[in-house]
Amino acid sequence: MGHGGDVIAELTADHGEVKDFFQRIDRTTAADERRTLADKMTIELVRHSIAEEMYLYPAVREHIDGGDSIADKEIEDHAKVEALLKELEDLDASGAAFTTTMRRIETEVLDHIADEEENLFPALRRACQAGMLHDLGDKIRTAKKTAPTRPHPGLPSTPPANKLVGPGIGLVDRARDLLSGRGKDDGEESGGADRSRAA
Repeated sequence: MGHGGDVIAELTADHGEVKDFFQRIDRTTAADERRTLADKMTIELVRHSIAEEMYLYPAVREHIDGGDSIADKEIEDHAKVEALLKELEDLDASGAAFTTTMRRIETEVLDHIADEEENLFPALRRACQAGMLHDLGDKIRTAKKTAPTRPHPGLPSTPPANKLVGPGIGLVDRARDLLSGRGKDDGEESGGADRSRAA
């Protein structure tokens, strides 16, 4: 969930985790393992997206020339992926529709990652001092701890509404995950603040 470093290091590490999930899902044919991996990937993607919407994109709007249009495009990308993740929730992991939807998610997410890493992150590094980037990294890590873990396409995606609604929805999501075991590995124990990434 948290990797340390400035906002760019934190989010780039998240991107690496998500890419790893795609590779692991591609390598397995067992439906139960595909579902478990898809659930974990969804948890990470949703928390990452919410944290970006709470803190990264407001900084982009404030500090980068043309930041409003950049942030709007990034939020639009998130909305597309969130709708696909919502669709994926109800699909049988052994079916063709699951594979097709997963491929669509992978394409959207990898395009989004490439755009952020090649364009947005370098622009942010040029526009912001190191201290601000580290402060944003801390805020992103904190936000991921309380963010929702399930896709909610209707939730607000900009402050202040997302900062007010997100943590409450996140609490409900983590309670549902804890009760259902969603996002846990076999043998994992539930509970504990550090285990919240799987909750």
